[in-house]
Amino acid sequence: MSNKPWQQMYPEGIPTTLIYDDKPVQAYLKESAVKHPYKASIHFMGRELTFKEVYESSLKFAAYLKELGLEKGDRVAILLPNCPQSVISYFGILMAEGVVVQTNPTYTERELEYQMKDAGAKIIVTLDILFPRVAKTVPKTNIQHIIVTAIKDYLPFPKNLIYPSIQKKQYGTVVKVEHAGNHHLFKEVMKRDVPEEMSSSCDVDCDVALLQYTGGTTGFPKGVMLTHKNLIANTRMCQAWLYKSRPGKEKVLGILPFFHVYGMTTVLLLSVLEGNMMILLPKFDVETVLKTIHKHKPTIFPGAPTIYIGILNYPDLKKYDLSSIKACLSGSAPLPVEVQEQFERVTGGKLVEGYGLSETSPVTHANFIWDEPRVKGSVGVPWPDTEAAILSLETGEPLEPNEIGEIGIKGPQVMKGYWNRPEDTENTFKNGWLLTGDLGYMDEQGFFYVVERKKDTIIAGGFNIYPREIEEVLYEHEAVQEVIVVGIPDPYRGETVKAYVVLKSGRTVTEQELNEFARKHLAAYKVPRLYEFREELPKTTIGKILRRVLIEEEKKKWAEDEKKA
Repeated sequence: MSNKPWQQMYPEGIPTTLIYDDKPVQAYLKESAVKHPYKASIHFMGRELTFKEVYESSLKFAAYLKELGLEKGDRVAILLPNCPQSVISYFGILMAEGVVVQTNPTYTERELEYQMKDAGAKIIVTLDILFPRVAKTVPKTNIQHIIVTAIKDYLPFPKNLIYPSIQKKQYGTVVKVEHAGNHHLFKEVMKRDVPEEMSSSCDVDCDVALLQYTGGTTGFPKGVMLTHKNLIANTRMCQAWLYKSRPGKEKVLGILPFFHVYGMTTVLLLSVLEGNMMILLPKFDVETVLKTIHKHKPTIFPGAPTIYIGILNYPDLKKYDLSSIKACLSGSAPLPVEVQEQFERVTGGKLVEGYGLSETSPVTHANFIWDEPRVKGSVGVPWPDTEAAILSLETGEPLEPNEIGEIGIKGPQVMKGYWNRPEDTENTFKNGWLLTGDLGYMDEQGFFYVVERKKDTIIAGGFNIYPREIEEVLYEHEAVQEVIVVGIPDPYRGETVKAYVVLKSGRTVTEQELNEFARKHLAAYKVPRLYEFREELPKTTIGKILRRVLIEEEKKKWAEDEKKA
């Protein structure tokens, strides 16, 4: 039997191996600007920017970073939602030979401080409304400059005039920042003349383009070092998988945030590489998404299960025409079969599940979009140039079909390693395989199935949540003696966060009080949705809390509730 049986399943339109150009990521923006100078690259809330405008704006931003003292390899953080500024900043940083550090705008001061210190970021780009949070964090980090922008800066008239009042109503304030000292205004940078393109000495195989933060059972998030080659390879693979798409003619719906590597590859990089228009939305709101699809007719729609579920459950769904949608790749969490089938009926397009992780830029597997077989319950087959195997937990050797082991990956999209963590990097690779931490099996045709995660990572609504980080916060509460956090089944989010708490003798605290405490230190999606107070927690003989026992209890409850339903 071939050790790559999936290659026999490939349709004629998808090659098993690809050719990768020896170019840095930013080179593809220039190519699209030359090829499609006056074609819309970005549509944002009624305003459009051409490829030429995005390219020239990125050049301005790169030149300004150089003036601020940015040197090759320096890290620049982007703390923005999906908006034109996030695209311009991303490519500008790369043009200036910096390293992008994508950061979640919902992070608290505590989370932001950790990531900025770990990455050693020198400059951060953020929104005016986030500026107070950033300003409080900066003195505890190596950040020397804050570049501030506002949503209204790229809104069309009259939305740009109305937006400040909307912002004040929503957030209770309008933040004003002066363009002086180490505070810089994005709009002032964009008033400058377009500079000459700067020379680059990029080694695409070795130079890091992106620090993508992820985590695991070892504690706080780690910076995944993704090179220019990693990102371009995975984008080219995505392009090959979508072989029926029409370069330069597709419209890509950009709901997935760019600080999530899946959104960055399948929306940002693929759109730029192919010369397609991105329709960007700064946040997921079901009604806004439906109106956007109905009016602007996107054809490609990468997403996560929670997004598709939210759309399908919207009360007035029938009011909207979704027939423009042709292809959807779902990632970040398991895609329920009933959601896939219902979404395809509603749109007439194709929705398939994929698989990957931050360490692989991120996609490694997917089902075929337009071709058979499409296997229910499977995450699909490996992408071109991607090797995958089920490895024995005892020996690390590849197993036979239908045997359960750990999924291992090899390929040009596999990370360089973890930032400043050589030991973690070494432990993640074995015999050349990247160990995913996921247990699964492969069938005789080469389709892969994920059975269970070896890691304790919780995936809720497509976001990775790391139990220890939440536990560390809850342990700081004066009433908490012991706590353990687990992911439990949730019909909407895939999983949701539950905390089991043992209180100190004589102390009391309510669920609401714990919830308010957690919200001060954690992004909203990490805060436990459920709390259970116990006299004691299950432990081993040496006192280690048995997380798995609690997870099994929850699964049993879930199964019993399903039977009753």
